Amino acid sequence: MKDDAIKKSVLLVATLTSFITPFMGSSVNIALPSIGKDFSMDAVSLSWIATSYLLAGAIFLVPFGRIADIYGRKKIFTYGISIYTISSLFSALSTSSMMLILFRVLQGIGGAMIFGTGVAILTSVFPVGERGKALGINVSAVYTGLSLGPFLGGFMTQHLGWRSVFLINVPLGFLVLLLILWKLKGEWAGAKGEKFDLAGSVIYSLTLVAIMYGFSLLPGTSGVVLILIGVLGILSFTYWEMNEKAPVLDINLFVKNRIFAFSNLAALVNYSATSAVSFLLSLYLQYIKGFSPQNAGIVLVSQPIIMAIFSPFAGRLSDRIEPRIVASIGMSLTTLGLFFLVFLNQRTPLELILGSLVVLGLGFAFFSSPNTNAVMSSVEKKFYGVASGTIATMRMVGQMLSMGIAMLLFALYIGRVQIMPQNFPLFLKSTKVAFIIFALLCFLGIFASLARGKRE
Repeated sequence: MKDDAIKKSVLLVATLTSFITPFMGSSVNIALPSIGKDFSMDAVSLSWIATSYLLAGAIFLVPFGRIADIYGRKKIFTYGISIYTISSLFSALSTSSMMLILFRVLQGIGGAMIFGTGVAILTSVFPVGERGKALGINVSAVYTGLSLGPFLGGFMTQHLGWRSVFLINVPLGFLVLLLILWKLKGEWAGAKGEKFDLAGSVIYSLTLVAIMYGFSLLPGTSGVVLILIGVLGILSFTYWEMNEKAPVLDINLFVKNRIFAFSNLAALVNYSATSAVSFLLSLYLQYIKGFSPQNAGIVLVSQPIIMAIFSPFAGRLSDRIEPRIVASIGMSLTTLGLFFLVFLNQRTPLELILGSLVVLGLGFAFFSSPNTNAVMSSVEKKFYGVASGTIATMRMVGQMLSMGIAMLLFALYIGRVQIMPQNFPLFLKSTKVAFIIFALLCFLGIFASLARGKRE
């Protein structure tokens, strides 16, 4: 009975935090044109409002996953919620674009502490037979956040201003903190007493910064140089971790564990191909179709609503059927949804956009929770924090790459100027090319998903 109470408390807290962070992300996407107008930001700078959060999150996810395994997952989780809540308040009070970007970085650090531990705590208390269902509910909360984000974010941006999008996170964050202190008893530390690999964490973090910042500077020479430094960083990090007794990321998980390696690769491809969709469609609906933030939000809500409805079912299905089969079907549906969006133009009927979003929603629901189930079930207990952090890193690096592709295409086609009626045709061209790249990526991802092999 006590175990059931702990499970319910963990599921409640993990589900609430899984709602808050994507709710913020999808709300901010809708608010971007208003933020850009307020601070007179060009298309590329505007992208950094979203990218700065993702970059900070990706840098700290794996290190915090490891720290949580050593010092306690609940402790790091609680610190993460606190940082996330405070940075939300200061984001709302920002007086310049640079100030907002800096607090978005802080928000990303808090987000890393949440993402690197939430799924690990869930996996710690739910056994294999119940795990898919719990992860399905958790993923459903993510998509409920994504669903309400565009709708409520659009409504608040239109009637209360973009700052309200950040302010709403403050009471939600305090509610989660109260629940943690009141309901979440006990601590989980699967690698207690082990050493933390600081040098490996620094190499890892600097490598990600070099790659992602370099990506944003392309096609310039400095961008190419930074990406090459990043590639050298990956090689250095791999070499260091292979020879470290207590690595921040056990490379053997990738080398010797086929399911873990290919499930993470499939997640990276999936997020790289889909994460910029709501960003691009938010701009498309408001600039090209002339929708208000509220109405654009209502259109975009169709995709995550489908995700929220079908994710628990897909999670339960992956407890009974091979997760790679369910996830690969999901990846195929996602490819189809992206293919439809390639044909976007000024006269595209709303029905086609809605239909594409529904197919994308179905695809993501059938991919995400089965894929997470496959990753978490493929490692032993002491690696839950690292595995949770790794798959969350794949999500955030994928989101960054997705935004990086969008930023690069904006830089190539539109340049560093505000999106105005005279450059709408160039905006549409860059969007079309983005969806072609995303559809091809997702198509290749089907094979990565199938290649993982059977669960033992």
